[in-house]
Amino acid sequence: MTVDDSGSAGTAADSPLPRVLCDTAELVSLGGGAPSGALWKLAEPGRQLDANVVRLPAEGRVEVHTEPDLDVLLLVLDGAARLGAADGEHPLRAGVLTWLPHGSARSVLAGPDGVTYLTVHRRRAGMRVQPPEAADRLRPSPGGDGP
Repeated sequence: MTVDDSGSAGTAADSPLPRVLCDTAELVSLGGGAPSGALWKLAEPGRQLDANVVRLPAEGRVEVHTEPDLDVLLLVLDGAARLGAADGEHPLRAGVLTWLPHGSARSVLAGPDGVTYLTVHRRRAGMRVQPPEAADRLRPSPGGDGP
């Protein structure tokens, strides 16, 4: 690996290049005509992140689950939803960026027009969505050093 005059590592021939991957405005423009589920997935080889654009139809739901290992960012692109969490429900609308810390139990309920959102998290082999009680293994036991 070499360093060029600009201070960047690598050469033009061997450096990864930034790329436009998806036009989320185009996906959002499909509105209610968009299929439910993942509309787009990051699939670039050698990536360190996973990302998805997901569409839930009107009143669609992602049931309560726990992601024990990964923090997730959720950005609402279009529509509205309610995020269910241990401390109650939180309204989500276009432009709202939400942090879902690892170990937290959460659910998503789409509003009357559905919701389209982007999720981003560190990459790992195979997602392991867990039931809410799986978060208990992350909490120290009372009077103990850990699980």
